[in-house]
Amino acid sequence: MWNHIEPIRCGTPLTKVVKSLLANHVTGLPVVDEKRHVIGFVSEQDCIHALLVSNYHSEGDPMVDDVMVSTPYTISPETSVVDLAQKLEKEKPKVYPVVEGGRLKGIVTRTAILAALARSGCGIETPRYAAAE
Repeated sequence: MWNHIEPIRCGTPLTKVVKSLLANHVTGLPVVDEKRHVIGFVSEQDCIHALLVSNYHSEGDPMVDDVMVSTPYTISPETSVVDLAQKLEKEKPKVYPVVEGGRLKGIVTRTAILAALARSGCGIETPRYAAAE
């Protein structure tokens, strides 16, 4: 689980969201309120679509609130890697917010799940950055 990435706050301009996605090398981030309750999720795909539309119509910088998914998939810290891997077979998120007591604790990426499965089942050594996710 990564817990060092700053989540996105409501009211954040989409250009700032894009900068955060690119700087952190993730495909999506949770959107939180002032108490770190997860209220949405924004992905690269959401940003691409919104920026295309706003640029075409010269509408200015959209806000994350306008494009985020308001019912994101979340997991608890107790969710096992195997359970999460099985969940990935049915669902499409590449990033899962980890929530405990209603508050964001971190995120788990698909890359981190792959790395954990490779280490445990195949004995594959993974780069340090993948193991940290």
